[in-house]
Amino acid sequence: MQNVENTVYHDTIKALLTAGGLLVLTIAIGSGGFMLIEGYRFVDAVYMTVITMATVGFREVVPLTDPGKIFTVFLIIFSLGIFGYVITQVTRIIFEGVLHQSYKAYQLRKKIVKLEDHVIVCGFGRNGYQACVELAEHGEQFVIVEKRDHVVTRIVENPELLYVQGDASSEEVLDAAQIRKARALITALPNDADNMFVVLTAAEMNPALKIISRASDFRSDTKLRRAGATNVIMPDRIGGQRMAKLVTQPDVVEFIEYILLQRSKDVQLMEIDCNKLAVENNKKTIRELRLREKSGANLVGIKTGEGAYLFNPSPDIEITPADKLFVLGSPNQIEQFEQILSGSEHSVNSTSSIG
Repeated sequence: MQNVENTVYHDTIKALLTAGGLLVLTIAIGSGGFMLIEGYRFVDAVYMTVITMATVGFREVVPLTDPGKIFTVFLIIFSLGIFGYVITQVTRIIFEGVLHQSYKAYQLRKKIVKLEDHVIVCGFGRNGYQACVELAEHGEQFVIVEKRDHVVTRIVENPELLYVQGDASSEEVLDAAQIRKARALITALPNDADNMFVVLTAAEMNPALKIISRASDFRSDTKLRRAGATNVIMPDRIGGQRMAKLVTQPDVVEFIEYILLQRSKDVQLMEIDCNKLAVENNKKTIRELRLREKSGANLVGIKTGEGAYLFNPSPDIEITPADKLFVLGSPNQIEQFEQILSGSEHSVNSTSSIG
């Protein structure tokens, strides 16, 4: 059964409103009965109804007639259950922390609703957990979708994590994770069939979504791509390749891992989209832009608008807005590299010279 967290808050509010409504209804019926049968004033009727419901044993305002006594008997029988229900609900909310939990669920929902251009991670197992660690390291906003109670308990221990509890292949759950405003989805469920359903549902709900799926079976690769996955990752294949490379090219593997996985961020391999390329820089060659000379960063590769990859590109290659550049350098160098492409370097220099 789907268990989306924001329902906790609404269920609690519903229980409180129900209890309050029943209490008011009982008081209204009792007061009306005493006014009609015994001719009590409104205040006296309300007073009699409340002391009858509470069974405190006070004397009646005016001695009751036989019809009034019969009405009071039925009111006591009816109100005992209502009064007990109200006391139970209030006690549960106060002593079991339901109200606090409901408020936390409501606050969590509010944060998720505000998300835009974020990443959805389906499954918080070994692969999902590592994906979240890397996303957090790169400052990405993400929300976890997980249905297992014991795993959700671990997620809750970290108040910084945003999550939705439920089946990731459900449209309702993905909607709660704001899939229509998301930039990417990572499905790291242990079962390939489950990942397939998630990919199909996600691709239908947001056709522009970038979808990365985990796969265990080699035969699942093609099926997942047909279902809408942008990339398919097989941990077993990657693990085997890495072990073999550590035998044949150990230093190369360690060097690449240092660049991609090191946490100091002294050097980064970044993907830069040229969609903000300045008009005056369009179709200029790498040599003409003097990217290495001005920024200090190294352009190690290009993905062209046609999808072709160029490694160690020639200085005579022209840069276009459809290209994506792979740049190696420090954060400052990469920032300067982006400024050169966008033309903002000129405005910065002009401002500096005026000052």
